[in-house]
Amino acid sequence: MSTPVLDAILAMLDEHDVPYRHVRHEPTRTSEEAARARGESTRIGGKALLIKASRGERFVIVVISAALRLRSSKLRRALHEDRLRFATTDELRELTDLAPGSVPPFGEPILPFPLYVDESVFHNERIAFNAGSLTDSVIMSVTDYRRVARIECVVDVARASQDGPGHVHRAEG
Repeated sequence: MSTPVLDAILAMLDEHDVPYRHVRHEPTRTSEEAARARGESTRIGGKALLIKASRGERFVIVVISAALRLRSSKLRRALHEDRLRFATTDELRELTDLAPGSVPPFGEPILPFPLYVDESVFHNERIAFNAGSLTDSVIMSVTDYRRVARIECVVDVARASQDGPGHVHRAEG
């Protein structure tokens, strides 16, 4: 089933003549499940996180490789913020009408937030992501992603997980 966010992403990619693969799959709840459903490595997954910054009460989208975990201390420094937290499920639904795990790695014009992308995303040839639903994914070249996404800033805010795949992580201080 199509969603407004999926439709907007596909229209944007078509408008910019970006080749992509749209994959419909069973609902996925984790990055590992999504990677299996897409037939791709977790490493190329673009995990998009809606983060609330305390100063100014603003929200930003941060994208990291799905194989890594967010280092909130580095993100705080990059954003010049004292405190950060993940958006709550209610905030996510209110601001985007999306379920957790379905946020795509795009800010404007797809979602109304500044977009920060970790450099780890650009170490791969492709990026794969849930595209506004838990059952629709898009896979495209990183070069094209960088060209069409309105990236506010490339940051270094991720690190390797010490717990291996399948572990649920929270941002750390």
